[in-house]
Amino acid sequence: MRRLVFLVTLLASVALANAQGFTWSIDYNTIFDNRECDYDYSANGTIFVSRLSPEVGLSFLNGTHRIAGGVSWVQPVGNGWKDYKLCPTLYYRHEGKAWNASFGMFPRSQFISPLPKYLLSDSIAYHQPNVRGLLIQYVKPKGYAELSLDWRSLQSEDRREAFNINFNGQWNPRGIFLVGGHAQLNHLARRKNAPATEGVNDDIMVNPYVGLDFTRKIAMDSLMIKAGALVSLQRSRLMGGWQNRAGLLVNAIAEKKRISVEETFFVGKGVMPLYPLFGTLLNMGDPYFQAPLYSRTDVSFHFIRNRFVNMEASLVFHCTEKAFGFWQQLKLRVFVDEKLWKTRNESKSHAEWLRNVY
Repeated sequence: MRRLVFLVTLLASVALANAQGFTWSIDYNTIFDNRECDYDYSANGTIFVSRLSPEVGLSFLNGTHRIAGGVSWVQPVGNGWKDYKLCPTLYYRHEGKAWNASFGMFPRSQFISPLPKYLLSDSIAYHQPNVRGLLIQYVKPKGYAELSLDWRSLQSEDRREAFNINFNGQWNPRGIFLVGGHAQLNHLARRKNAPATEGVNDDIMVNPYVGLDFTRKIAMDSLMIKAGALVSLQRSRLMGGWQNRAGLLVNAIAEKKRISVEETFFVGKGVMPLYPLFGTLLNMGDPYFQAPLYSRTDVSFHFIRNRFVNMEASLVFHCTEKAFGFWQQLKLRVFVDEKLWKTRNESKSHAEWLRNVY
């Protein structure tokens, strides 16, 4: 921790010596998530955490290159200083006309599109704010593609090596039509000097989709529907070959002013057959995707929504063939950096509203 503080202080001192290249940001989040549900896939409980993520950095070559460092302080609410977690942030960032890249430990908010729930659950996103590895992005007016490596655990005597590689892309070939997809390779290896009973495990998920985006055609902030196959291949090498699962995944979202409704529907064969054995060590997605039939409905109201603040309340309904869950969520995000601060008094369009990253 002392080394991190020293490094951040040194970086800030160097940046201040060249004020034109000084960058900074503050990202603050508070999440209240009360969960009432059956125990088939998820347990009752309340998650209440606050997170503060300050950064300072130095940009150069007309702002196309940047090095930055900071820390994310994740603090559960209600038990004083106990159980807090400090996550180091330290990365290089390049932003070009079409290509962007990050390397190091950088915020998940740099993703163009957040990972879907079957790849990253709400609760893990709350407590793991950073990607630890690499992000490459290609952005054009009609679409984008991004590839990331998240090295989430380094092998040691008491920790298993674990990483996942994610691809996400979307293309708008013409009019309202969309084509895109998500793909993930997830790997859970052994500990150093592990017993022979501890094996290597793999998880592959692929979700190609087609969609329709009516947002520009009607008087709504957003109206979109996507549908495609969700395919998983999982194996525990000690147990034998691959277990193949597949189904249909449909996602639809409608937003108008302060109200938004999002529906996620899956039908098929549950895509997490190894979750009962390894849990979140292997499958970081929502455990409800173990079910053969699953519906998640998010109904949200935005109390505050502008470039700096996004405060929303959500009612989340989970329905499976044998279980029901009801979550009540209140989420606040406040973000400001040197660019936003310079233009703080200028009015901006809805397209530049601060997004909630969960």
